[in-house]
Amino acid sequence: MSNFSNYIAGEWVAADNYIKNINPSDLSDVIGEYAQASSAQLDTALDAARQAQKVWAATGLEKRYNVLMSIGEEMKNRAAELGELLSREEGKPLAEGKGEIFRAGQFFTYYAAEVLRQMGDTADSVRDGIEIDVRREPVGVVAIISPWNFPTATATWKIAPALAYGNAVVWKPANLTPASAWALAEIFSRHDLPKGLFNLVMGGGSSVGQRLVESAGVDAISFTGSVDVGRGIAASAMANMTKVQMEMGSKNPLVVMDDADLDLAVSCAVGGAFGGTGQKCTASSRLIVHEKIHDAFVEKASAATKAMKVGHALAEGTQLGPVVSETQLNSNLAYMKLAKEEGCELVCGGDRLDMATEGYFMSPALFINGDNSMKINREEMFAPIACVIKVGSYDEALSVSNDTRFGLTSGIMTNSLARANHYRRNSRTGCVMINLPTAGTDYHVPFGGRGDSSYGPREQGSYAAEFYTQVKTSYISSGSPE
Repeated sequence: MSNFSNYIAGEWVAADNYIKNINPSDLSDVIGEYAQASSAQLDTALDAARQAQKVWAATGLEKRYNVLMSIGEEMKNRAAELGELLSREEGKPLAEGKGEIFRAGQFFTYYAAEVLRQMGDTADSVRDGIEIDVRREPVGVVAIISPWNFPTATATWKIAPALAYGNAVVWKPANLTPASAWALAEIFSRHDLPKGLFNLVMGGGSSVGQRLVESAGVDAISFTGSVDVGRGIAASAMANMTKVQMEMGSKNPLVVMDDADLDLAVSCAVGGAFGGTGQKCTASSRLIVHEKIHDAFVEKASAATKAMKVGHALAEGTQLGPVVSETQLNSNLAYMKLAKEEGCELVCGGDRLDMATEGYFMSPALFINGDNSMKINREEMFAPIACVIKVGSYDEALSVSNDTRFGLTSGIMTNSLARANHYRRNSRTGCVMINLPTAGTDYHVPFGGRGDSSYGPREQGSYAAEFYTQVKTSYISSGSPE
């Protein structure tokens, strides 16, 4: 078994404590032991980041472009290798793991190009003889706290723009998926970055994460995770007036109208609800279906759900891998019990499965006869569990869709242009999908939500500049030409 160290101030640094990384598809498979950073090591990382950021901000755009492009191309070229590692430790099917790594590489190549598009504005002053220059400058040292469900993609859509806009990074990944984090750090370690510009500090959220967000040495915090943790981070950050960007919970609805293409609707619903074992912030766990097609939809959705192949993440043909941990599995099973107690009817699935290897496997579950007051339709489960809610009209569907404290993604299946446009304009979410699954977004446009789903500026695309930079307005008097 190998030990894997943190990457601090340009060096691999051992630790006093290590945790085991277990494959959720096969509990006998220990991927490695990963270092837990100490408070002193975190302080070293922050000090190094502060010094390196000054060097990086003064580095020419061409060099910054080349470094980010090289990182992105290496990731894309190694998608098969690193995707297998990701699937092995997180549990998503191999094809999804490979796809995540390739997409992560695309984030770097996209932001490499954004390096060369950093342009400001000029204006004439209301006063004679004065010109105005407006431009963006780096925010400074950015703390990045990323989740386990997309351990590489979510991290890179934060790290890539941070570096592109001239910042330094101190990254605390989720302790459930340290192997993917270490692999990405290893790539950074071989590229021409100033020592200390990028730092990997693995550790627990209550220890390393909390000290990181409380530090006065951090200028901005980008976090993806739960609402409760996000609220704690915001409170801690406020003490230092630290800039915050947070992506948190969701309870995404997919509306299926009576004029929808039924086969397409079922495909989008089942794929959106159960892809990634339901462990996506964009998953559709509320399926809001018009009463005229409700029974036909349930029949087809049930058949499609039962047909999904659950298996080892690396096995050929697997469509659903295991859930990520025993804690998550127990939470899922508790929601199964709660749904039945609340009066939902189980159509299929929801069982813990015995497979060839011991792991955290469960079959995808589909409920009916639910309503929007039930906890399984109010709370984010992060599970392969979906509930069909019957409605009698478009207006009722829109009302149920918006009746949530979250607002990340939503979708509607309809052949009516009028309904599609009305829903697009009136759905209170950050992302709206028309005749598409709620899960699935592009990397060159903004991503984020409303309500308890998001706080602060949007992520991804050119909109990322709002968080990773600060605006400076300069006034220049040229004096008299005489």
